[in-house]
Amino acid sequence: MSSILSSVLTVLFALPILGSILVFLFGKVITKNSRRSLHIALDYTTILYIISVHFLIVTIWEISLFWLIILIMIVIAMMFVLIHWKVKEEIILQKVMKGFWRFNFMLFFLVYIALTFYGLISSVVTFSFST
Repeated sequence: MSSILSSVLTVLFALPILGSILVFLFGKVITKNSRRSLHIALDYTTILYIISVHFLIVTIWEISLFWLIILIMIVIAMMFVLIHWKVKEEIILQKVMKGFWRFNFMLFFLVYIALTFYGLISSVVTFSFST
């Protein structure tokens, strides 16, 4: 049973887009609402993209920058709180967290795509020049 769970998690970390699609489809079946299902998919698969970016960095450069990922997320959270406070003059934690989490989804989704293309191109160039 643990090997099945391990295999599923490995696939989801390697292909978080597949996880997003699966969560969206499952949410669509449950809620019958595409917009709500999209928001559910964004909220629940953000962690997949964060972990996938970490593993892509480890695979490409063979170093762990997880501390930097966490630091960037903390700085983003601080910026969201500060901006929300400046605009609303009070902090509504639920709105701040929702904005922060969705921004992280966009950021790590784009970084995941960029690192995937970089890794593919880097591998092709390395393979081309080694033969």
